[in-house]
This record gives sequence, C-alpha cells and structure tokens, in this order.
Amino acid sequence: MPAINIVVECEVERTVRLRQVASMFDMEPTTTPSERWTFNIDLPEEWQIGLIVGPSGSGKTTLAELLFSNDPTDQYEWPDKRCLLDGFDSEPSTTIKSITQALSSVGFSSPPSWLKPYHVLSQGEQFRANLARAIHGLPKRPQTVIDEFTSTVDRTVARIGSSAVSKAVRRTSSQFVAITCHSDVEDWLQPDWVIEMPTGKVTTRRLVRRPSIDLDIRRCHHSRWSTYSKHHYLSATIARAAHCYEATWGGQPVAFASVLYFPHPKSPGWREHRTVCLPDYQGVGIGMALSNYIASAYSATGLPYRSVTTHPAMIGYRKQSPLWATIRKPSTPRPLHRKQRGSYNRMPQSAMNRLTATHQFTGTPNPAACKIFGMEPK
Repeated sequence: MPAINIVVECEVERTVRLRQVASMFDMEPTTTPSERWTFNIDLPEEWQIGLIVGPSGSGKTTLAELLFSNDPTDQYEWPDKRCLLDGFDSEPSTTIKSITQALSSVGFSSPPSWLKPYHVLSQGEQFRANLARAIHGLPKRPQTVIDEFTSTVDRTVARIGSSAVSKAVRRTSSQFVAITCHSDVEDWLQPDWVIEMPTGKVTTRRLVRRPSIDLDIRRCHHSRWSTYSKHHYLSATIARAAHCYEATWGGQPVAFASVLYFPHPKSPGWREHRTVCLPDYQGVGIGMALSNYIASAYSATGLPYRSVTTHPAMIGYRKQSPLWATIRKPSTPRPLHRKQRGSYNRMPQSAMNRLTATHQFTGTPNPAACKIFGMEPK
C-alpha cells in the first residue's frame, strides 16, 4: 500500500489571550495549527476484526476515516420514551427475533432491561446496546467502525464486552474496526491486525484464545438472590427450598444458579430453578458454564437434571450442545389433565402463556462436585 500522508489543520482567531499564552511559553502564535503523520499501512487481504489503538490526539480517528468506507461512530440516537427494542430500525427485515439475537450476541441478555428506555440504562448496558445496533447493521455495510470503543465503561466490562463482540462479528462475513486508547482490550477482542498510533506500526495476529475466566462456585444462602433478581426475566421471587449457588471471579460476584428437587411419583429428579449472570459479565458463557457445572454435579446423584427455559440464548446454546438433549422443542405447554395437577408436577402458571423448551443434561456426571455440594453420588 502506498504511503498515507495525513495533514489536519484548523483556523484559530488570533485573540489577545492566544497571543498572551503563546508569549508565556515562547510559542509561535499561529492561526492555522496543524498535525502531520505519514504511514505505510499494509493490512492483510483477508480479515474481519481490526484494532486501532493509541493515546488521545494521535490521529486514530483521522486514519480510520481515510482507510475505511464509513465514518467512525461512538453513539446512536435512541428514542427517549420508548423501550430499547424500538431504537432499532423499522425495516421489514428487522424482526423482534433479529433484535433480541443482536442484543444477546453482545452479551446484553437481560430482558427486563430491554423493556426500558436507553437513557435509564447503566453505562455498561448502554455500551452493549450501541454494540448491538452495530452488530445488527453489519450485513448492510462493508465495514463498521466504532470510535471510542470501551472508553465509557470500566475495564472489566470493556474486556468482557470485547470478547462478546468478537464472537458476534465472527459469526458474520462483515468487517469490524474498533478505535480506542485502551490496549487492554486487545487479547479479548482478538483482532486480526492492530495499528499502534502515533507510529502507525501494523501488527498482524493469529487467532488465539482469549484469557481464561476461572470461576469459584460455592453453595450460598437464598438471600444472595437479591443481588441478581432484577436481572432475571421471571418473577423476582425464589423458592425457599431451592439449593442456591453463586459464582465469583476474582472475588467479585458474577452469576447465580438454584436447583429444586422434583418429586414426581414415576420420574423424580432435579429441576433448574433460576440461572442469571450479572449484565457486566454477560456474553462470554459464564451463565452457561455455571449451569453445566451444577447440572453435572446433580446428575451424579443418579437422578435426571432438567431445565425449562424461554430465554432464546440458552435455548440456542443447548440445541447445539452435546451436553444437553432437547426433550420438548420451544412450544406453549399443554395444560395438564385434572388428575395430573399436583402441587409439584404441574408446570408453573407463568410458563403456560409463553414459549418454553425443556432440556435434560446428558453430559458426564461429576461425583467430586456432587460431594463438595453435600450430596451423595450414586
């Protein structure tokens, strides 16, 4: 690629204050300040994710404007009095399924937050919402360039969000470029190339695994549910008889799961009661990993472990996972016969009016985890 010469100039009126400060610091009081860069940028022919990183004022955005086909953006317009879902375009191809898939793909898997206006969301949720808009629009443009990537969120949210975006982009055939002054996202975004500013040095990367997330999963009191309840799509209540578990990462709470015994007269077993991951940690599979670990522990008792869910991300994962078998595809459960309506074996009333799917864990039982959780493996 030929050399790229960037010259940025602007006009400044020569005021008294300008002359005073220029004199104080022995500077020439120019009325046309400018910055100049010259680079030899040679990007790989085939790529999907790129990263331009460097300090403020180093020419990142200007370079991106020259290299790519659309203007970098760091914000979208959202309606003030409508829910987040109504902020997506209204074209016929935009279905509620495509919107919820875009939100889930960037780790924003909290239906209660989907029903709120954008301006009341946390900064982390707003960051994910803007990324979802970008992901949703990927098929409509050759490249998507996001400026100030992760600049408004804390670094944990930035890293987790970057990993979620990487997975979402690589499911498409489009290209995505992030512009940021934070180099800590590189290992999580897993770009195919990195441009370091202001030097313009280009580094191509092999696709490597992101840093590991080591969870500590322990039994907890049901009162811990209060930390997670508002992020779950069902009732905020939890059965007092449930066995409750909390996952932490680096000492910070990240996810919660609970289990109920299902005393069916012919086929007793265990039922997943609640599983929820805090919004800042969604998008990298923490909730799924917690659910799988709990299921492997309880299946070691010799009783089946089942789950009834309506969440599209969890249904989609389990449909492809070798650890789960689909016993009932997404459907509206049929009302039970009057003789079947016991207090334990009937479907929760909240599930009778929505699509749900039932899955059973078929992975390898974990006797060691079973003992740790205070149960006797078979």
